[in-house]
Amino acid sequence: MRSSRVIQAVDSHTEGMPTRVVTGGVGVIPGATMNEKRLHFIEHLDDLRLFLMNEPRGHSAMSGAILQPSTRDDCDWGVVYIEVSGCLPMCGHGTIGVATVLVETGMVPVQEPVTTIRLDTPAGVVVARVAVSDGHADSVTLENVPSYVERLDQVIEVPGLGAVPYSIAFGGNFYAMVDLDAVGLPFDRSRQHDILDAGLAIMAAINEQAPPRHPTIDGVDHCHHVEFIAPGSTAELSRHAMAIYPGWFDRSPCGTGTSARMAELWARGDLLLDTDFVNESFIGSRFVGRLIAETTVEGVPAVIPTITGRAWVTGMAQYLLDPSDPFPTGFQL
Repeated sequence: MRSSRVIQAVDSHTEGMPTRVVTGGVGVIPGATMNEKRLHFIEHLDDLRLFLMNEPRGHSAMSGAILQPSTRDDCDWGVVYIEVSGCLPMCGHGTIGVATVLVETGMVPVQEPVTTIRLDTPAGVVVARVAVSDGHADSVTLENVPSYVERLDQVIEVPGLGAVPYSIAFGGNFYAMVDLDAVGLPFDRSRQHDILDAGLAIMAAINEQAPPRHPTIDGVDHCHHVEFIAPGSTAELSRHAMAIYPGWFDRSPCGTGTSARMAELWARGDLLLDTDFVNESFIGSRFVGRLIAETTVEGVPAVIPTITGRAWVTGMAQYLLDPSDPFPTGFQL
């Protein structure tokens, strides 16, 4: 057996959404901060993302996380997030998967009933508190980076859709929030192709006409997520279909999307601090969120969210590249 590349990973899923946690075979990515490592990865190492995320080793909705030494003295591990859409500054479901894998594999000292793991991410420090019983990671509560509304109740012209009302909030990534009723579509998985087409059109319009930009995180200057809010959603229970570039749905309730949604509801005065908020995905899985503090991001009012969810280890593998393989970076179909 010949191989020019050997990558060790632990596969998991978080409420239905995969996270391939890369534990070996990559080496230390250059960069003084985790976001510098992310930007270096985008420019110089993206073939590794394609190798792991694309078919035939991955699939059209694959997601992953590469473990790195932390660039900070106050964190246990660093993480670079990868998925079919690119390299994210933060990924909530992925972080829940990472924390679960770290506990289940003994890569951090495990304490019961709670193991606390501090993670150095491109978006900032994220604290994962893992509920542990009999050595098993039962659930993970993330204390996420500051989340805020970038714009509220705006309208954008979208080819094929017309004038679409929307808001944008940051929860680790930028999310456009659009009521499904506003684009004339039902919350129905049988209409998923229509919902996805609408989401991609809205993303393209935003990125062409009015792209968002994070004031402190370099390279966070686009919108690759549209959170379509289902009719009847409230500040207690919200359902959504999360359309993601270049053309897939989040299977999980989306941790950074839940953070962004809570920031939007808080900005409207609909969600108070220390109040449970349930966010439900397109497949019916749920995260429970809470806002625990107010803060600012470069003078903009913001909140500190927590998200609680579950992940399960699904496999352990070594991913190989035979030198004669005609698809060294996989393919998309």
